[in-house]
Amino acid sequence: MNDRVLAHFRESIAVKQASTTLAPRIAAAAHLMVTALGGAGKILSCGNGGSAADAQHFAAELVGRFEAERPGRAAVALTTDSSIYTALANDYTFADIFAKQVQALGNSRDVLLAISTSGNSENVLRAVVAAHAKSMLVVALTGKGGGAIGKKLRAQDVEIRVPAERTCRVQEIHLLTIHCLCDLIDAEMLGS
Repeated sequence: MNDRVLAHFRESIAVKQASTTLAPRIAAAAHLMVTALGGAGKILSCGNGGSAADAQHFAAELVGRFEAERPGRAAVALTTDSSIYTALANDYTFADIFAKQVQALGNSRDVLLAISTSGNSENVLRAVVAAHAKSMLVVALTGKGGGAIGKKLRAQDVEIRVPAERTCRVQEIHLLTIHCLCDLIDAEMLGS
């Protein structure tokens, strides 16, 4: 068992080292988010499973605080209102649960944070399409080659594609990326 644990740590370290090349993309994503938040915009976030938890974690850090006391930032996780997403899944299709919310809540000043470890989550992909229809920018956290979401992004969007195949390793870098984004947003907006 000890050897299995050590193997996880070693693999995680290797993926983190390989992911240091993502720093410019993370900085570019933070810039889009700072611009949105500074211009009366908000950040909508979505994902499934562990990525849903990451979407909620990100919104909580912005609305509450990351490491510094400051006013809350406008962020909404599209994964949290069970009445909305069950109604949408029932009345339409589960594939539209995020897109319908983007259509209702999003505007051209906003950014969508779309999280999918494979890049192939249909409901996240449809949210990206809906965001583009609302002239929103998209920051996509992906892995495993970027999938369909990576192919759907526009030049002005930012994809942060983790160079890993294992879902657990991709998720670890997504969480680190979320913390980097929160730190960069606070540093930029607080002038520190």
